[in-house]
Amino acid sequence: MTPQDQLRLLPWAGPEGEPCYLSTDNDVSLVSRLADRIEAEQLAMAADLLEEARETLDDDPDTEEDLFLLAAQLAGALRDVLRVATSRGCR
Repeated sequence: MTPQDQLRLLPWAGPEGEPCYLSTDNDVSLVSRLADRIEAEQLAMAADLLEEARETLDDDPDTEEDLFLLAAQLAGALRDVLRVATSRGCR
């Protein structure tokens, strides 16, 4: 097992929301490649959501529910992006 500072924070959480880590020295292992792909997808989805949010806010949302849904989606995307940034910052 690698030391704690060499564990990779994975882009998903455990069943109770706790962080998941990968212990490997192999950057091209199956789980490493899966994590890389999921991180890329999360970042792309966050960029798309940001554009959608700009358009929604420019068009003056119809209802408070629209704003609530947008805020919930943005919060989820921010959580994912922060997890990716933390993981990459530790590596």
